[in-house]
Amino acid sequence: MDNGNEVTMYDLARKLNISIATVSRGLQDDPVVSKKTKKKITELAEQLGYRSNNFARNLRTRRTQTIGVIVPRLKSYFMSTVIAGIESVANDAGYNLIISQSSESAEKEKASAKMMFNNRVDGLLVSLAYDTDDLSHLEAFTKKNIPVLFFDRVMDHKDFTNILIDNKKAAYEATRHLISQGCRKIVHITAPPKQNVYIDRLEGYKKALSEHRMRFLEDNVIIGNLSQEAGAEAAEVILKMKPLPDAVFAANDNCAVGCMLSLKQAGIRIPEQIAFVGFNNDPVSKVIEPNLTTINYPGYEMGEVAARNLINHLNGVSEIHSANTILLRSEFIERESSRKRGRIHNH
Repeated sequence: MDNGNEVTMYDLARKLNISIATVSRGLQDDPVVSKKTKKKITELAEQLGYRSNNFARNLRTRRTQTIGVIVPRLKSYFMSTVIAGIESVANDAGYNLIISQSSESAEKEKASAKMMFNNRVDGLLVSLAYDTDDLSHLEAFTKKNIPVLFFDRVMDHKDFTNILIDNKKAAYEATRHLISQGCRKIVHITAPPKQNVYIDRLEGYKKALSEHRMRFLEDNVIIGNLSQEAGAEAAEVILKMKPLPDAVFAANDNCAVGCMLSLKQAGIRIPEQIAFVGFNNDPVSKVIEPNLTTINYPGYEMGEVAARNLINHLNGVSEIHSANTILLRSEFIERESSRKRGRIHNH
């Protein structure tokens, strides 16, 4: 049989002396076809090396059953949990993922978007890079009615849905907690305030200070890329401050841990001298001593919600538009790193 040609459904139908429609249904496991006939069809298909032509079928349905996912960093614990959530929902619904990382660069994000578009993804899930400040690279998707959904780092756009937590409220709670522990000079370590998450966390920090009649000082905000190394660099800045701050609120756990380790090496006692709160509830927050107070950010759930919304939209179950901002709940988790008062009894 093998003369270099691809085996087709016609070949199977001819050999089994049944209609092409029956072969097609049998291969798609349609209950209309008897088990016995299905078995004959699949066995012959295997024997002859028949490959189902997904590509041709997809051209008819105009779907590729793939979803594009663009994230700033793959190695962050938070992003890997989001992707796991996306994957579980997408796989259940019969979708494949194409995942790309922008490495925090708007240029790479543009290139990724173009690649996704050329690969004909059915929809796109994006968490924006640090320095993305316009969305023109996503206009091609809008024109073709390909749904785009932002998660975590989002930007307002009339055609796209945003999925996030209330970052301002979470940061407000974190800062208020430090104030309740008697802290009066609180440093905030964050990223350049371009993306919503960092703008909102800074706002929450400011709001808690102003409610307690504490002055906001630009000098108490340290800006970096929120890596562990950036935390260590922030520690050097903190050690030169006079007087020393009595608390640090970092916009993620990794950076908080980098800062804590450096301060501990310099002989600073945590939380007695400087109390700490992080953000994300990374596993690292339970490894560091003392354990880090943080905000639990539901990454897996965020991934599930993002994928489910996108797939529902693709299946015509729901509309995607800007009024669609989906807020997930975050939760404040108090641990030893921020307990200055009655530390021993507070378990």
